[in-house]
Amino acid sequence: MGFACGIVGLPNVGKSTIFNALTSAGAQAANYPFCTIDPNVGIVPVRDERLYKLAELIKPEKIVPTTVEFLDIAGLVKGASKGEGLGNQFLGHIRSVDAIAHIVRCFEDADVVHVAGHVDPKRDIEIIDTELILADLDSVEKRMEKTARLAKAGDKNAMAAMDACAIFKQTLENGKPIRSIELNDAMKEMLKELNLLTAKPVLFVANVDEKDLKGESPFVAKVRETAEKEQAKVVVMCGRIEAEIAELPEGERADFLKGIGLKESGLDRLAKEGYELLNLITYFTAGKKEARAWTVAKDTKAPQAAGAIHSDFEKGFIRAEVISYNDFITSGSELAAKEKGLMRLEGKDYIVKDGDIIHFRFAV
Repeated sequence: MGFACGIVGLPNVGKSTIFNALTSAGAQAANYPFCTIDPNVGIVPVRDERLYKLAELIKPEKIVPTTVEFLDIAGLVKGASKGEGLGNQFLGHIRSVDAIAHIVRCFEDADVVHVAGHVDPKRDIEIIDTELILADLDSVEKRMEKTARLAKAGDKNAMAAMDACAIFKQTLENGKPIRSIELNDAMKEMLKELNLLTAKPVLFVANVDEKDLKGESPFVAKVRETAEKEQAKVVVMCGRIEAEIAELPEGERADFLKGIGLKESGLDRLAKEGYELLNLITYFTAGKKEARAWTVAKDTKAPQAAGAIHSDFEKGFIRAEVISYNDFITSGSELAAKEKGLMRLEGKDYIVKDGDIIHFRFAV
């Protein structure tokens, strides 16, 4: 698994259309609010060209890319935290995700109603941000009510929890997300329990029309302005175009993208930005049986990277045989890389690099 991404946004901004395009999972899409009643989940492969170039050389029996899990919930509306609409009922479904993709409508279409009457990305973002903040505030206040008695009795763990929650509460009441503050150890522990939505990193997805694939409209400019203040990333995509791409055979997609002036699909861009946002890298294992991509955090040491494959690999780690991606491609094979002295033997302190091709040696 690469990472899990929760999709949020107002109704009719194109959430389910984009989800359908990304996952081909057939989530219902309709021109009225609240058509997505249950959270939709789709696990999709991440197309990393390096994996397929390795496969061309090795010719494995199987190619296994890393994946992104998308969770789509009902559209949120103003007042969701007080019971308006349906979206708030499903916020719990995305509390466990690694990041949030906030879909923002950046197109005019008289045939697709807007719940607020007209398109205004800045206002729409503020509505969603407010509802997520209020939902988190509710979680924090409930936790404080639950802990108050123990804290008053002098329970040290409860007192630490109350201190952390008090900072969270003040931050949220000031209208700021939890991700905007520095966290101490006690706060980090509380986040593991509370899984606050506003603590998660955000990617803004500007859903544009076919005439604005490069995101040059004033609508997208507003999204970028907001994202810059939050130090967040923006991915521009057209839900309708992505839907067309999803229906094409794999072999025709590159030509289609080239024909409309794009180098890669929205999913590819979203995955790349997500990896950067979450400080993730990809390493590869490659052999005749399979060529496979694995996702780990930056600065992961070799034994822990081995543990992504199987816990036994980490426990019995002996060494890692490593070839950099460029060296492997230039050499043309593992054997040729070895003969050129380009395979390195690395120990338990080795920090895995993005693109490393690794064979782990371990004791059973």
